[in-house]
Amino acid sequence: MSKLVSDGLTKSFGDLKVLENVHLTIEDGEFVALVGPSGCGKTTFLRTVAGLESADEGAIYLNEHQITGPGRDRGFVFQQDSLLPWRTVMENTVVGLELAGKLNGAEAERVRALLDLVGLGGFENYYPRQLSGGMRQRVNLARALAIDPKVLLMDEPFSALDAQTREIMQAELQRVWEEGRKTVLFVTHQIDEAVFLADRVLVFARRPGRLLEDIRIDLPRPRNMATKRRPEFVALVDRIWKLIEKDVRESVLIEKI
Repeated sequence: MSKLVSDGLTKSFGDLKVLENVHLTIEDGEFVALVGPSGCGKTTFLRTVAGLESADEGAIYLNEHQITGPGRDRGFVFQQDSLLPWRTVMENTVVGLELAGKLNGAEAERVRALLDLVGLGGFENYYPRQLSGGMRQRVNLARALAIDPKVLLMDEPFSALDAQTREIMQAELQRVWEEGRKTVLFVTHQIDEAVFLADRVLVFARRPGRLLEDIRIDLPRPRNMATKRRPEFVALVDRIWKLIEKDVRESVLIEKI
């Protein structure tokens, strides 16, 4: 049984068709990255999996149950950390459990262990203004994991970080994923980020978004920064870029007009 199935998903906003007949499957514990040019529907697809958008045609199934709205079986990590500034790290992390009426002593201890896992042990009582951008995104990740989702959805979570912090967060996310092996769907514009993190890279074509190619990443794990210098890594990045280069150039030209 596949963990997540998209069966002919099609989505439009008014007259603008964003996704067209998307068929794909994701297995339990897989880390899958989505790449493609701007406007290819990557984020719309992610939001439909989250239940924040509805399909016009087709459907998405999680554990063979059709997704019809948001649920605690999916955790969402947005581009911006969106932390509540008046709440501490611990209080921000448990907010989902509080809203669900699930917060108790045992869950609080589990959340403390999660904060240790993401490198925030000892920062439980700090406020967002006292944290770096990378630390705030660690809180964002811990908050999504705290509800113990079946699938973790990540929409360009490192795009607002500087290059050095982004590299560190990629390595940290890989470490956290290795610990729990959650099923992850990760949207990024960075091809090297996708290849570094993922088991598979799904390449989307320009609008209307559709699956162009499904590329398996057979690089050994765990991966480190030296992985990015391996010939196999460079070849994979080059292969994916060649698939989308024409679409990317066209999307950039249209944005400038």
